[in-house]
Amino acid sequence: MTSSSPSSSPSPAPEAPAAQNKMPFGRWFREIGWRHVVGVLALAFAAFPVLYIISASLNPLGTVASTSLVPTQVSLVNYETLLSGAKGDFTGWYLNTILVCLVVAGVQVFLSSLAAYAFSRFRFKGRRGGLLALLLIMMFPAILSMIAIYTMISEIGDVVPVLGLNTLTGYCLALLGGALGQVWLIKGTFDTIPKELDEAAILDGCTHWQVFTRILLPALRPILATTFLLAFVGIISEFLLGSIFLTEDSKKTLAVGLYGLLSGDRSNNLGIFAAGSVMTMVPIIALFQYLQRYIVGGATAGAVKG
Repeated sequence: MTSSSPSSSPSPAPEAPAAQNKMPFGRWFREIGWRHVVGVLALAFAAFPVLYIISASLNPLGTVASTSLVPTQVSLVNYETLLSGAKGDFTGWYLNTILVCLVVAGVQVFLSSLAAYAFSRFRFKGRRGGLLALLLIMMFPAILSMIAIYTMISEIGDVVPVLGLNTLTGYCLALLGGALGQVWLIKGTFDTIPKELDEAAILDGCTHWQVFTRILLPALRPILATTFLLAFVGIISEFLLGSIFLTEDSKKTLAVGLYGLLSGDRSNNLGIFAAGSVMTMVPIIALFQYLQRYIVGGATAGAVKG
């Protein structure tokens, strides 16, 4: 008996070439590409005034007519004139500004943290009304309270001269009127921290102050860094109150002093004003670089409310 020969297996069919999953340009632009265009336009819109100010600060002529987006001549004469004090006590203005920013921003963040802790962790009569009142006060522009603040500081100065008009302490006191402006942002981060952590610490013998300083504050570093930076930027650019409170040259801040310098001769002092503006950005950039690892996490975490 003859054995049947095994049937030969069919040869595998050749594999089809890999399909090219390349998205058509029209679809890519509708779904993704337009975002790149918007981003480039926004970047150009934001960079234009910065580049113009830097160009004006490097222009030795320092006039409006001779300044362009790309400097044709580069010189540090405007910075030398500014630092020499020929146009005003720039160094004194700089030190006054840094001092005011550090003090007011630090006190604002500290008081806002205390208020946020109370609103987040305790339940008391008037808690909801207090939060809504803070939110309502933040909606009113600061210019509405100028006359009231001026009158109040003037009367305080009659009793305590060191807190009166034309003093840095009085100016700081006026700026601290918005000390609770960061409460909502910090409270949102407080609400994300479990209350069981507080209860466990209290059972171990901690007081509320120890819970706040030793347990909660270390966990709040991102939002504290974010709010401190926001307060610092807002104070260093503050002009309205400063122009009313600070009239003596040695007491002025950068915003007030540079505006007075520019208003004296708007055309010929543009280069010096631009040099002062560039130097004003230095502490903000340095602080941002130091705190940038906290900014994104702090801003997103503080946006969550419990």
